[in-house]
Amino acid sequence: MISKKICLLGSFAVGKTSLVSRFVSSLFTEKYHTTVGVKIDKKVVRTEGREIALLIWDLAGEDEFQRVEAAYFLGASGYLLVVDGTRPATLDQALLLRQRIEAAVGPIPFQLLLNKSDLAADWDLDETVLQGLCQERWPVLKTSAKTGTGVEDAFLSLTRAMLPK
Repeated sequence: MISKKICLLGSFAVGKTSLVSRFVSSLFTEKYHTTVGVKIDKKVVRTEGREIALLIWDLAGEDEFQRVEAAYFLGASGYLLVVDGTRPATLDQALLLRQRIEAAVGPIPFQLLLNKSDLAADWDLDETVLQGLCQERWPVLKTSAKTGTGVEDAFLSLTRAMLPK
């Protein structure tokens, strides 16, 4: 069986832990749980005729006061950058995180997740920036840990991108 390490990165309260909980256990809770350091989960998935053990590293949120240790990125086969669509600053933070990750581990597969799509009416993201990212071929997906929309697709499409061709 193939094992792959995936990191979830983003600002505080964007829904990283909720996305992992929804994907691994099909659960969602309204309670906010702060991740301290890293929380690691495992899920075995089947895609393209292969079984892959995903080691999912849910990293603590990052902001101007706290930075994720670059050592957490080492050994990652891919990562999910999570943005809260209702908080535009979380997109800015995701762009900075991508630069740090590429500096630490080089170019590896990733997905940009615009989370909280169940609150899309309240989104406040710069459409020009998002269009620019799409033109640069960034994989951008809309997700909702609350409803489950796009969550499995996000993890499975990242998994497929990490597999050797």
